[in-house]
Amino acid sequence: MKEGIGVDSVNATGARRVHQNVVVPFRTFTAITGSGFRRYSTYRQATIAGAFTNTVFGFLRCYVLLAVAGAAAHGLAGGYDRAQLATFVWVGQGLLAVVLLWGWTDLADRIRTGDVASDLLRPVNPVLSYLATDLGRAGHAVLTRLVPPVVTGLLFFDMYLPKRWVTGPLFLVSTSLAVLACFGCRYLVNASAYWLQDVRGPMIAWALGSGVLAGLYFPLRFLPDWVAVALWIGTPFPSLLQTPLDVVVERDPPATQAGLVALQAVWVVLLLAACRWVQRRAERKLVIQGG
Repeated sequence: MKEGIGVDSVNATGARRVHQNVVVPFRTFTAITGSGFRRYSTYRQATIAGAFTNTVFGFLRCYVLLAVAGAAAHGLAGGYDRAQLATFVWVGQGLLAVVLLWGWTDLADRIRTGDVASDLLRPVNPVLSYLATDLGRAGHAVLTRLVPPVVTGLLFFDMYLPKRWVTGPLFLVSTSLAVLACFGCRYLVNASAYWLQDVRGPMIAWALGSGVLAGLYFPLRFLPDWVAVALWIGTPFPSLLQTPLDVVVERDPPATQAGLVALQAVWVVLLLAACRWVQRRAERKLVIQGG
């Protein structure tokens, strides 16, 4: 960050030495995860409003994609039939809150106000602490934000139900990896506040890019094959939504699905490693502004 009034870089360096040399016990990690679940369970009205909004937009998206399939040859759009597109939409509306593409600015806000200094004084690496909290949030979202849209879709549309037994476990693994990958992306965007202080620009770019490139607005299989492959291999965005949705609608053979999930795992490792590296770099430059 740029120089400011009341520099406290010594405390930041000391805190870095503390939490980098401490291994977070599993009990501590689960305790933080549980506190994250309890924190988000208190936002009852926001949860109900969010589930209702996702459901309303689910109807709009579903009818648009069904119209695309109806106008396509043989009723297939991008290799999806009408039932698969319905499942793609409604499960995607639920997963949107589980992976949480948008709306998370906790780290950026604490950097801007200087409260991040207290995070660095704790014997837990900030990346692990925020990750544990986010996993608790995702667990709460599975129960309150994933289930309602899926049930609504089942009531009003002919949805595709998986036919292979391996799809269920693979979808759970893929969704878990999507949560981890999306956390890594959001953490990196928020961490830009260490240098920029005002992250509205990166946040807007993330909101626009992630929605399109993750497969939220339309399945990436609608794009030319070479574009879709380039996005899958060269960016983490398809791993956030497109991959788990393709898994649940069984868009590909099992071997291909397993390969896509393995690619998700690679992106998770790279993103979390990038988070740790950026955090260490930021702590070397950290300046706390204030009196």
